[in-house]
Amino acid sequence: MDKLELLEIYVLNLALTLGMFVVLIFRAWIELKNYKLMWKELEWRQTYQAMGHILKAEKELFSKVEGGDELYRLLCEIFKVKES
Repeated sequence: MDKLELLEIYVLNLALTLGMFVVLIFRAWIELKNYKLMWKELEWRQTYQAMGHILKAEKELFSKVEGGDELYRLLCEIFKVKES
């Protein structure tokens, strides 16, 4: 083999390795974005559950205030609370 052919093979191998590295970094970036999105969704779900428990526990407090029933229904709708 000629030195030039060997150099071309090394350069091609380096280019291929760098290309694969770039693809791996891009995939890791996408996975990180998806992970952050899923984490935020999980936090919101926990917030909705906590607010649901609070709203159900304080339902009587809303009924004592003028317009409280409407406010209670609105808050239940916002936080996706199902009334039992």
